[in-house]
Amino acid sequence: MAEQTALADIRSEEGGKPDAAVVRDALGVGVAVGLSGFAFGVTSAGSGLTLLQTCALSLLVFTGASQFALVGALAAGGNPLTAAAGAFFLGVRNAFYGLRLSQLLALPRAVRPFAAQWVIDETTAVALAQPTRRSVRIGFTVTGLSLYVLWNLTTLLGAVGAEAIGDTDAWGLDAAGPAVFLALLAPMLKTTTERTVAGIAVILGLGLLPVLPAGVPVLVAALAAPAVLYVEGRRSAKTANDVPREDR
Repeated sequence: MAEQTALADIRSEEGGKPDAAVVRDALGVGVAVGLSGFAFGVTSAGSGLTLLQTCALSLLVFTGASQFALVGALAAGGNPLTAAAGAFFLGVRNAFYGLRLSQLLALPRAVRPFAAQWVIDETTAVALAQPTRRSVRIGFTVTGLSLYVLWNLTTLLGAVGAEAIGDTDAWGLDAAGPAVFLALLAPMLKTTTERTVAGIAVILGLGLLPVLPAGVPVLVAALAAPAVLYVEGRRSAKTANDVPREDR
């Protein structure tokens, strides 16, 4: 059994990408997304958070979409608890990423708690695009390290420079984070079900924005996924029941 496992691992490494190519791709994502930390720093400072609070969010939370959702809700006058709840549920997706990445990375137990801090959209996208375990680990590590360092550095610079920029709303920097998130998400919507979930979520989020308190539309939009999956499940069950027994 051990020999078969070893042979499987060797075969899995055949035909992999060169390490240099993986590093190049990972750095490209890390640098491109990391620079948007400046926009977060400016937006967070403009919403009323202190320099320490802004930097702590990037250091400890480190998931851009949730961070922008939190400071955006606070800037709109939302309740802090509602804003935090919206950011939390938006970040829950990282737990599902972790379930998949834990199988691909197969890291030692002692390393997993530290690696979990880097389980975000960008590291997941780069890791899943790799053909071998070695390239998955390289892509995940390089993306996570470069993005974490650059995101926190630009967050600090953005928060410090917020006063010099002036009115952050006039610059539209609060849209930078969501724009990056959508740019990464869009290519991953490959099936009709995924596109349907995304479309309904956008409609719910934008449609309820004028009538619900800040932060709540994000929570309601999250219901799109279970609703669509429920309908798809019922449709599949009905199709299976309609198939004649002799054809099964």
